[in-house]
Amino acid sequence: MTRIELQHGGFLLFHDPFLTPDEARGSFSALLAEVPFRQETIRLFGKSILQPRLSAWHGDPGASYTYSGLSLTPNPWTPALASLRARVEAAAGCTFNSVLVNHYRDGDDSMGKHADDEPELGENPVIASLSLGAKRRFVLEPKKKGGEKVTLELGEGNLLVMAGTTQHHYRHGVPKQAGRGARMNLTFRRILPARI
Repeated sequence: MTRIELQHGGFLLFHDPFLTPDEARGSFSALLAEVPFRQETIRLFGKSILQPRLSAWHGDPGASYTYSGLSLTPNPWTPALASLRARVEAAAGCTFNSVLVNHYRDGDDSMGKHADDEPELGENPVIASLSLGAKRRFVLEPKKKGGEKVTLELGEGNLLVMAGTTQHHYRHGVPKQAGRGARMNLTFRRILPARI
């Protein structure tokens, strides 16, 4: 595990690898079979657009989540998600009651730069990001100019934990990369009890 210090009290914990290649491939196949992926419509800059990826929201009863004008009610934990949740919680040293599963079908699917800073995530949320399948570029950049940008290649069973004040001061995203294969990313979160 590598710890990467960020400005203003943020930090990353990078587990490379976290799952063995066989575990990562098995998890990818199980999630393809178990998870009800959909292409959601979100609001960006006043316009409704289809997300450039498939996704699914799972969690404990009542762990609802809202971002970009999209309100999500959790699907129940699948066997594969429950197993991965226990392992990720042990590595991150905290508990999670929900997970957003993003399926990038190929290198044309992407995730725009954003911060996971919605009120229901709390003051300094811990976000544990497990990547399966093809490696993709993950970019973390300061919200204000002048700070250092971090770029990692994530996939094949890597785990990246974003903690401290990271979501206050940084945005992250997964840009398009032509020629890349299918990838899944699971971002485990804790929705505040006051909101559920």
